[in-house]
Amino acid sequence: MRRREKDTATRGRVGIRWRLFVCLALFTAVILVTLWLFQVRLLSYFYEKEKFDEITEAADELQEYLAKDDLEQMAREQAKEQGICVCVFRVEGQDAVRIANADAAPNCVIHHLGDVVLTQLYDAARNNGGEYNKRFEFDNLGEEVDGHLPVFLRVRNSVNAIHVRVVEQEGTQYVLMLDCELTPVSATVKTLEMQFIWIACILLVATLLFAMVLSRIVAKPLILITQKAGRLSAGEFDVEFPDEDSYREVQELADALRAAATEIGATDRLQRELIANISHDLRTPLTMIKGYSEMMRDIPGENSPENIQAVIDETTRLSELVSDLMDLSRLQAGARKPQHTVFDFTETLRDAMTRYDTLIRHKGYQISFELQGAATVRADRTMILQVIYNLINNAVNYTGDTMRVRVTETVGESRVRLAVADDGEGIPPEQIKEIWNRYYRVDKEHRRAVLGTGLGLSIVKEVLEAHGATYGVDSAVGVGSIFWFELPLVSPDES
Repeated sequence: MRRREKDTATRGRVGIRWRLFVCLALFTAVILVTLWLFQVRLLSYFYEKEKFDEITEAADELQEYLAKDDLEQMAREQAKEQGICVCVFRVEGQDAVRIANADAAPNCVIHHLGDVVLTQLYDAARNNGGEYNKRFEFDNLGEEVDGHLPVFLRVRNSVNAIHVRVVEQEGTQYVLMLDCELTPVSATVKTLEMQFIWIACILLVATLLFAMVLSRIVAKPLILITQKAGRLSAGEFDVEFPDEDSYREVQELADALRAAATEIGATDRLQRELIANISHDLRTPLTMIKGYSEMMRDIPGENSPENIQAVIDETTRLSELVSDLMDLSRLQAGARKPQHTVFDFTETLRDAMTRYDTLIRHKGYQISFELQGAATVRADRTMILQVIYNLINNAVNYTGDTMRVRVTETVGESRVRLAVADDGEGIPPEQIKEIWNRYYRVDKEHRRAVLGTGLGLSIVKEVLEAHGATYGVDSAVGVGSIFWFELPLVSPDES
């Protein structure tokens, strides 16, 4: 039911094709709005600004020639080159004398202005800091639309730009007036608006087609990977994610899923082995306890100390297995934290070795202990003892026919190293990383350990990682294995 609801919710979401189309459509819309704003709506503004800039630059050049004899010639050249009208006045008392004049604009304004209007423009320039720009727009009667400067023109419906500048040089005041016609751009704007509509329609259709093609290129490998990844949830961990000629992110996703499938498959196999091994190790002592108990109940004289001891031994083994499982679970959950104290590591090793005296005397094992010197460490003594026991137990269980185990302590400048070696079958290089997993066995054949519960190396890994210690194993097939770990040294008097 939940899976069906989840599939329904997934199908209700927008696909990558429509997401791409929406994103591309928005991007196209932004571009179109920008083009419409600058190329259509603001066309008149930019055009008029450019024309005012042109006559202002022309006024800048003419200003350099105000006190020179070739002012008239310069004014005519400027008027001819720019298509403008130029009037230059010299102020003498209350009067203004025209000293330069040039007419190159078809609908000139400044040459038809009366004295009153000229005076108004002059005052406007002085009050504006010396420069004044004026836009004249006339109706079909020759009257200015937006001002109070009536003037009669030779043509109708004219729009002109006038630049007025008041300049003082060597005690003399000059007035420059420049005029150019502003060509109406309304027809151009309408043409551009029509073109814009067609361009917008074409771009939207092209965006849709491009989004469909692009989404197919992007989505096809993702759909294929999704279909194969869905098989993982059905327990098919051998799914192949082949290398495809696709973009980098898809290839990285395929590599990640391929690695995940491998790890999940290995974890699933390990879980199955774990259940089988725990079931076996639990069943064996329980079966023996039940068997001995029934025998002592049903057969007279079998209630012997030996049979009672066998029941006790199997109960102890069962208790140790449960205890190890709980320890491992607490370590992996972070519920069991190291309680650090300073202790003599070498003396702790000596104490641990006494536990194996019975095994040496009665079972024929050769367990040697070599130490280099006193070593003091800061760690959880109980947990480190557990590591030592588990490493030695593991070596005893897998040492082979020689029944020899070598325990070596090496003290360096800043660290102490403990190595436990056996003469067993060794570990293939590709399996070394997996031996730290609970109940992992290289030979895959379940056999009852001489010592321990089969969880030792998993506990060793969790304890050493909780201490931040370095550890590892050096092994060669047919030669044996050396398990080791290192702890930092501290001074003996450190509290």
